[in-house]
Amino acid sequence: MERSSSPESDPEAPFNVSASLAPPRDIRTAGTTSTTFDGLLQEPLLLKEDLKNGCGGQLWPAGMILSKYLLSQHSKDMTGKSVVELGAGGGLVGLAVARGCEVGMPIHITDQIPMFELMKDNIALNNLGSAVVASILDWGEPVPSHIPSKPDIILAADCVYFEPAFPLLIATLHDLLGPNSVCYFCYKRRRRADLRFMKMAKKAFDVQEIRDDPNAASYSRESLYLYTIRLKPAKQPTTLTQISPPAQSPRSEIEK
Repeated sequence: MERSSSPESDPEAPFNVSASLAPPRDIRTAGTTSTTFDGLLQEPLLLKEDLKNGCGGQLWPAGMILSKYLLSQHSKDMTGKSVVELGAGGGLVGLAVARGCEVGMPIHITDQIPMFELMKDNIALNNLGSAVVASILDWGEPVPSHIPSKPDIILAADCVYFEPAFPLLIATLHDLLGPNSVCYFCYKRRRRADLRFMKMAKKAFDVQEIRDDPNAASYSRESLYLYTIRLKPAKQPTTLTQISPPAQSPRSEIEK
């Protein structure tokens, strides 16, 4: 991954949030990154990073890992699928999928208002205006009507960060996941509190660690993990035909 040096803002995050709620991160100077994801893209993806509206404006390892996994393992099986990215920041994962996977319909990358202009800038920077749509989506709030309802694929990278937002993310996953949906979820475990989110997720959903990524051994050493999240299978109601009648005792036969 190559990086041009074009500082645009103070690298310090603008929000003074306690480390007990959000762990500290290494903040880089803003600029523009060019990457082919180790040759998985023929045409490099350009990502503007802008720190003035928060640390979501820079690239993080979980986004790179999720992008590489989707490009290497799922580039051919997304045709006709609706795709929504949560907590997109600058839009890395959604833009990578739009550039390197055969989707065929617009991908919706979403985040809060501070990231909206950066998402739109990166869409324009890569000439993906016909393939990617930037939208505002606040976790825990109703999903805007123009975002696909129960999309086939949900993307989420490095969304486990701000502890008070954990239940809000769970609520939004509940709103978006349908019976045929799958969420590809990648996060870096930075502290014990992050395990609480995974415990919440496993209680609410069917969470499975992804096993078909050949790079897993490498990034797991950096406390990075990749999962699928789906709705739990619905419990089948018990019908009368499934209930066997009680066997009659010999006494009952005699009493007849």
